[in-house]
Amino acid sequence: MSTAAIARTVVGVIGNVISACLFFSPAPTFVQIWQKKSVEQYSPIPYLAALMNCMVWTLYGLPMVHPHSLLVVTINGAGCAIEMIYVILFLIYSDRKKRLRVFLWLLLELIFITTLTLVSLTVIHNDKKRIAVVGTICMLFNIGMYASPLSVMKLVITTKSVEYMPFFLSLASFGNGVCWTTYAFIPFDPFIAIPNGIGTMFSVVQLILYATFYKSTQQQIAARKAKVQVNLSEVVVGNGIQEPNNNNTNKISATPNGL
Repeated sequence: MSTAAIARTVVGVIGNVISACLFFSPAPTFVQIWQKKSVEQYSPIPYLAALMNCMVWTLYGLPMVHPHSLLVVTINGAGCAIEMIYVILFLIYSDRKKRLRVFLWLLLELIFITTLTLVSLTVIHNDKKRIAVVGTICMLFNIGMYASPLSVMKLVITTKSVEYMPFFLSLASFGNGVCWTTYAFIPFDPFIAIPNGIGTMFSVVQLILYATFYKSTQQQIAARKAKVQVNLSEVVVGNGIQEPNNNNTNKISATPNGL
């Protein structure tokens, strides 16, 4: 095995590890969704885009499309399973209107990948054309995956809060983009290099936004908690649990026994 092949394999394995971190990085978010039984303001778009991206790249890495791309198949095949779990959780814990939208998008994605697979393997018989067609589609969807958080980024800028833009997802996206861009240059594969290079830039923007609005996010969360505590105290007072002080004003009791 040549030095270039060894280097490509090593970078590919590292890419698999980082990509796995990317796929698992939203897990804490979905644990919260499961506990609260609600998706709140979280958007399903990044996960639907990631699922579509994994499906087309799995097809691209198959031996009959692009030989010697086993590491592309392994990580994207695993990604399909993980992202499908996330999408299913959205279907379970979304309201009826959002659930219908998610279901329709998922159905369209499954129809699309089935059609693309059949066309690629039965209609296109030239290997180079097959790589070009599937690779171009992969490139477009990969850019779409990296760009999908733009809707969340808009929410961040509007609300000056990064509460609904998970930090570890942005960080894993950055590491993933850097690694697969490097992989694509040993030897050069434009279908992998271009979208991952663009994805790296998108991820940098997300990290900058996170650093910019982290402080204001903490202030908003603290203010919201303080408001909840005040409302809780008002409920206690409304129940008639009060303790007069020396100035004949009411002191709010934090506990039923006034301590």
